[in-house]
Amino acid sequence: MSGGTALPLASAGATSRGAAGATRTHCPYCSLQCGMTLVGQRRTTVEPWAEFPVNEGALCRKGWSATGLLGHRERLTTPMVRDRSTGEWSGVTWDEALDLVARRLREVQAGHGPDAVAVFGGGGLTNEKAYQLGKFARVALGTSQIDYNGRWCMSSAASASTRAFGVDRGLPFPLADVEQADVVVLVGSNLAETMPPAARHLDRARENGGKVVVIDPRRTATADRADVVLQPVPGTDLALALGVLHLLVAGGHVDEAYVAARTTGFEAVRESAAAWWPERVERVTGVAASELRALADLLADHERVMVLTARGAEQHAQGSDTVLAWIDVALALGMPGRQYAGYGCLTGQGNGQGGREHGQKADQLPGYRMIDDPAARAHVAAVWGVEPDSLPGRGRSAYELLDALGTPGGPRAMLVHGSNIVVSAPRATHVQERLEALDLLVVCDLVMSETAALADVVLPVTQWAEETGTMTNLEGRVILRQQARPAPEGVRSDLDVIAGLAARLGSPIDFSTDPEEVFAELGRASAGGKADYAGITYDRIRAEHGVFWPCPSPGHPGTPRLFADSFATSDGRARFHAVEHRGPAEVVDADYPVHLTTGRVLAQYQSGAQTRRIADLPDDGAFAEMHPLLAGRLGVADGMPVTVRTRRGEIRVPARVTTTIRPDTVFVPFHWLGVNRLVNDALDPASRMPEFKVCAARVEAA
Repeated sequence: MSGGTALPLASAGATSRGAAGATRTHCPYCSLQCGMTLVGQRRTTVEPWAEFPVNEGALCRKGWSATGLLGHRERLTTPMVRDRSTGEWSGVTWDEALDLVARRLREVQAGHGPDAVAVFGGGGLTNEKAYQLGKFARVALGTSQIDYNGRWCMSSAASASTRAFGVDRGLPFPLADVEQADVVVLVGSNLAETMPPAARHLDRARENGGKVVVIDPRRTATADRADVVLQPVPGTDLALALGVLHLLVAGGHVDEAYVAARTTGFEAVRESAAAWWPERVERVTGVAASELRALADLLADHERVMVLTARGAEQHAQGSDTVLAWIDVALALGMPGRQYAGYGCLTGQGNGQGGREHGQKADQLPGYRMIDDPAARAHVAAVWGVEPDSLPGRGRSAYELLDALGTPGGPRAMLVHGSNIVVSAPRATHVQERLEALDLLVVCDLVMSETAALADVVLPVTQWAEETGTMTNLEGRVILRQQARPAPEGVRSDLDVIAGLAARLGSPIDFSTDPEEVFAELGRASAGGKADYAGITYDRIRAEHGVFWPCPSPGHPGTPRLFADSFATSDGRARFHAVEHRGPAEVVDADYPVHLTTGRVLAQYQSGAQTRRIADLPDDGAFAEMHPLLAGRLGVADGMPVTVRTRRGEIRVPARVTTTIRPDTVFVPFHWLGVNRLVNDALDPASRMPEFKVCAARVEAA
């Protein structure tokens, strides 16, 4: 996985502080982790941090208004306990709350075994919290039942990248490399709305003579910045990739020297792609054969091609195979490892990358080590000061964990950190029923989210500007969020919660509450792993505007670009994978004739627990975006209420009529409680990703 060129370092004298009273930190939202400066404590305002290279001072409206949740009237500041018989809440002291939770957890495990307690984390937790949460589950609780909501975001791309390249890092190059690419292909990404500061890289690429291709069933704000826009039927991105491969092979455009020197497995891919001639692809995807040929020619004619996938391509029951197919396209062209080219995933959540590296996934230990690897278990156990055999094995993946709650043999209690499951889970009505079947539900949150409202105990915890900790952005750049103001009285960090519960549960080891100390231990635990943070310190991050992993020693410069010389596989070669298009798990029919797809809008983030409470962000609620042809058949005008039904439920929302979506598709954003009650919970066999992005639906005038 050697790699590449180090980026220039910032001045060694760079610090966390700008002007007096100002703190340099990072936005609390998406995986860009844009740099920002916070000024003031009683009234905190956002100012630019122009020197931070990822965003150069730019922020989207969510970033500029991020302080709106600090001091918000809905902020929780007292531990709360709910009386199940009456539904009434009462405030208690922290000692009372933690004593209660620990006693109930011990009772559940005494009656049902260690795995009767589950832990559910989040892709917005700092690296320190994610690390401690995995350690707490396996050492203090002794449970295998831990996973996190990032399983629903980046897991298909992570699975595919690991199988193809031997390692998963969202982007194996800095985001700014996009500007130097000849062609950038975005598959299922609307980054102009989901991470607006990143869109400037597309504009600069075009200014430099590059071309931008957008593949999406909707013509989005990102598509408006593109040279080529393809609108396939939802769930057919894999077939489109196979069609491109077919044309590259047929046209003699495969980089045969690269394939021979740096890859294995291409012959099987060559044979499988032979069946996907353009006219067949057109019948499956709805993309004209002429458009497919033009795309293949565009890719074949340029030296630096970059393929970037996002949730639109990945959140499918065949999401891993879809990503593998697009990686096959990049490999056939000889792009991975070439400067300003290759394949990357546009990670979504703020710490979606770091959150999956350090132990809160059911199958992993810190450093991207697999939990069933004896050597990995021995290394991490030595750092923790426990016996390797004491660590539990692999647990259930996120949705499978939630589906098992309260069932015979499933968990009876669960701790939730950094996730609003009731809004974000697929088949959410069913998941809510499973949460309600628990003997004990404990939620750590800033506000009374939809999930917290179901809990038996709610613990008020700090948010981004009130704590210090590291995040790892979509580039693999480890950055430092720094505390800018004190937390409200009565609020504690998740690290404090973990340590307090561990002590009460009789943990054989102590849990630190100091984030820098936890990060140093994380570095030791990750040492020698694929995601090696051993050489990264808080001081280095401050001085260098972030450090790219792997960084195995203090003298190592970090690794901005992977794969220049070899891949992270046993023989240093990338792996082609022959995959076959299966289509969505649920196809349209006479009863449910429309494709339902979901996604984000500019002003909101994830489940909306934060952004829906910020007055400066417009909150018009969910809507059903549909083409005028579909609206005409339904007798619906713009703004009229419609009912969207699937085999799992229904919602009523206003119609938004636009020509930018396919006539056979309806789009509903997921930031509000509703649409995830409708989506399919079919899982990708490799990544265990649910099929959020397509299911069969019926739309009617309400």
